[in-house]
Amino acid sequence: MKNIKVLGSGCTNCKTTLKLIEEAASAKGVKVELEKVEDIGAIMGYGVMSTPGVVIDGTVVHAGGVPDRKKIESWFD
Repeated sequence: MKNIKVLGSGCTNCKTTLKLIEEAASAKGVKVELEKVEDIGAIMGYGVMSTPGVVIDGTVVHAGGVPDRKKIESWFD
């Protein structure tokens, strides 16, 4: 199971990113543990300066803007 954190203040882009990740994981049949991180200190701790950020199993894989579906699906290959 992959641990995925979506970093952001709760803006529309962050919510969209969370939804896209849920949909892509479901379509690929991958079990994920999704967590929304809104604490600015925690976000800065990952070195993310532009949100939404995505962290998978402790590694930042995306920051700034909504990732496209192809990019998200590549995280589950």
